[in-house]
Amino acid sequence: MRRRPGPERISSILRDAQADLDSGLNIDQACRKAGISTTTYYRWKALQEEPASSEQLRVRELEAENGRLKALVAELALDRKMLQEALKKKP
Repeated sequence: MRRRPGPERISSILRDAQADLDSGLNIDQACRKAGISTTTYYRWKALQEEPASSEQLRVRELEAENGRLKALVAELALDRKMLQEALKKKP
């Protein structure tokens, strides 16, 4: 069973593939030389590229927090409505 390469090995493979591409090989030849598929190459390249900016990360965090807060407000509103109905039923 083959083991997955670590992050250092992945970056090394990508550097070698980029050097092959710069020397004139096409992507299929460079991937074959590295011993990986083109799908793996593009997936690893996407993971190695610059991560999202800090502003984008902040927006994602705020959207997630907003979703959690909306769910909390909906739950509390439902609880409040149930308690009001229970109070109305008492003589």
